[in-house]
Amino acid sequence: MGILKKSVSSQSNRSAITIIAEGNKFSGDMSIIGKMHIDGMFEGHINSLDNISIGKTGHVSGTIRAKHLNVSGMLEGEVICEELHIEKGGQVRANVLSKKMSIDPAGCFLGERRQQESSSLNAISAPEYESGIDAIDSLPDKITLSAPENEKGS
Repeated sequence: MGILKKSVSSQSNRSAITIIAEGNKFSGDMSIIGKMHIDGMFEGHINSLDNISIGKTGHVSGTIRAKHLNVSGMLEGEVICEELHIEKGGQVRANVLSKKMSIDPAGCFLGERRQQESSSLNAISAPEYESGIDAIDSLPDKITLSAPENEKGS
């Protein structure tokens, strides 16, 4: 016989942890609450206000937006986060927008990093952050600099 409490809440005070285990493949768009750990393959977009870690066997291709990102496996695509850490053996091939970034001496980073100016992830929207090729293609062919009208005669 079990003892049941009448006042037990159906909502947990703990944050959820989402895991994509080794051998599993997921593709699509995810918006998650809580932490996420990837040991399998993921292709698509992940939005999280919490931490994401990519394990040694994890491979992510796409866009990740998270508070803190820790990479021990492979990440290809775009990253928007407050802090990115690349562990020993971790490989990141991405355009990164982050407040902080650290790389273990045995980690690998190939890409471009821009420093995030705002401390809030909510202030950055993914459409404003273009991929490398799109950013280059959106640049004008020619830039002409000219002095304002009141300075031309000086």
